[in-house]
Amino acid sequence: MHPEASTVGGDLSEAVSVFVELRPRLFGIAYRMLGSAAEAEDVVQEVWLRWQRTDRSVVVSPVAFLSSATTRLAINVAQSARVRRETYIGPWLPEPIDTSNDPQAGAERAEALELALLLVLEKLPPTERAAYVLREAFDYDYPEIARILGLSPVNVRKIVSRARRHLTDDQRDSVDAVEHRKLLDAFVAAARRGDTASLEELLTPDAVSLSDGNGMRGAARVPVLGRARVANLSTAYPRFWPTVEVEPVLANGRAGVVLHRDGRPATFMTVAATCRGIHQVMWVFEPGKLAAYLATRQGRFQERSLSGLRTTQTWTTREPATSRVTTAATVSS
Repeated sequence: MHPEASTVGGDLSEAVSVFVELRPRLFGIAYRMLGSAAEAEDVVQEVWLRWQRTDRSVVVSPVAFLSSATTRLAINVAQSARVRRETYIGPWLPEPIDTSNDPQAGAERAEALELALLLVLEKLPPTERAAYVLREAFDYDYPEIARILGLSPVNVRKIVSRARRHLTDDQRDSVDAVEHRKLLDAFVAAARRGDTASLEELLTPDAVSLSDGNGMRGAARVPVLGRARVANLSTAYPRFWPTVEVEPVLANGRAGVVLHRDGRPATFMTVAATCRGIHQVMWVFEPGKLAAYLATRQGRFQERSLSGLRTTQTWTTREPATSRVTTAATVSS
């Protein structure tokens, strides 16, 4: 053993303990900011590197330090992601994450987790998004958010208020989880029967169907608008439903389904609804997003993160195509 290993290990053991305890919160902040589990985990790994290299003896509040680092890194990634998504083919949807074991995904409250709401937040400037997430999902007070974002508390209040105004009545008036499951099950059952009349009864007049396939064959490249068109689209391929198996899942705190073809996951689907009916149908066909969702189901992101804290080598690589940071960290075991 290296002569300094025990000292280093002892010094970092507390750092690891603190980080592991706060990791769900850090992931929850980054995920709500980015709408991507993979990018959120990369941010969390980079924050670990910074925490490891920081003089922790001068850190008054680890929670404040780590939350601030996570938020600022996520803002940077969000700014670059906006540019990358300009070349995305067709509608873009957030990556769903499995919440069967953690319905709130690390937050003190479940706000800003549903896919439909994340999609609305994606339209906000990154700083405005960060202020809303920290306040509404994690209950940070305005002075704390101001310190994290380098703004005044007055400005933060204005930013959060402006972000709230961007949310439509549909986001504020969502049905509860039980009713959501009933509506989704009814939609899937009607679609499998090819029953467009029943589908139209479930949908609001202004319903929209969004298919995230990034140019994949069979995925609509534009939003499909209107009750009749959404119902027709959902039954347009008579051979589609008989060839898939439907698996109920819990994603982003709400019911969803994974459609399996030939024994393999092929599509994720969920809906957004109010007491007026289903107003949004979301289909994720893009293989990378589906794989990321399955990784969260199997806990692979968390396993990667925690195993990174036990490795004995440090490295950082960047992939130019995505500007994604992949990291592992040094802690002597």
